[in-house]
Amino acid sequence: MPETTAVLEHLAANGSDMSQPMFIDFHIAVPSEAAGVAVGEAALALGYEVECAYDEDEDEWTCTCSKSMVATHAAVTACELELDALAEPHEGFIDGFGSFGNGD
Repeated sequence: MPETTAVLEHLAANGSDMSQPMFIDFHIAVPSEAAGVAVGEAALALGYEVECAYDEDEDEWTCTCSKSMVATHAAVTACELELDALAEPHEGFIDGFGSFGNGD
């Protein structure tokens, strides 16, 4: 995934130590609050921290699933695939990820 590579390169270029854990926030677009709750509960069971919110400007729900991890391409991609699989039965989908990194 080229987007994944670009974000990881950006984190490294901005001072993050890519060999050390950092919090990664995975964003899942969901069609409703109920879908967000269902996806969030499933993600909680897998060890993610979860927050679902409604954006009035965009008229959409997002479930953010966060995890402290070493941000390798393989690890991030595995989480994206895992969360996308959780979201799909609820008409949701992974909509990117981000991090503030671990640099000072």
